[in-house]
Amino acid sequence: MSQGPQITSVVFAGVGGQGILLASEIMARTAMIADFDVKTNEVHGMAQRGGSVIAQIRYGQEVFSPLVPDKEARILCGLERIKALRYRHYLAADGWAVVSDQVIVPVTVSMGHATYPSDARERLHAFFPNLLYINALEMAQSLGNARAANTIMLGAVAAKLDLPKAAWEQAIQECVKSQYLSINIKAFECGYSFE
Repeated sequence: MSQGPQITSVVFAGVGGQGILLASEIMARTAMIADFDVKTNEVHGMAQRGGSVIAQIRYGQEVFSPLVPDKEARILCGLERIKALRYRHYLAADGWAVVSDQVIVPVTVSMGHATYPSDARERLHAFFPNLLYINALEMAQSLGNARAANTIMLGAVAAKLDLPKAAWEQAIQECVKSQYLSINIKAFECGYSFE
């Protein structure tokens, strides 16, 4: 059941260990700082073993459900490109797919039970008319910490939303451990200014 255009929905999808839960926590905190009602939902599929992880964040004046209906996400953020394809049904027709170029080979592929699509990039361009395709892992490595790729992606998502940048910065300070704060702020800026 649709709650109308006053609700903004975002879906993060990827693999366990990519920092999706931190990214969704920062986003939810940002929306709260900006005085919105926020609901979140996370699904961890064998997250510690490289399984799928999906997080849904919805904010607005009043939000009743954390679940994003099909075709209603303003943004689908895929931290792994095949995961973006897998969860494409959430994205609104005019929504943005913000997708990392990163490839994480599933166990089924490494065991020889399946194959990783060699045309993943072409499929992304075919499915998503509004696509922001980012080599977030390489960007994070250039900053000195590959684990900051999630915050680069978060910055790119933030640039597509109506939440104040100052609220994002405050949320990062509140959610990230002090020893990782500097790198995460730099990573967020890289993603926020990505075109």
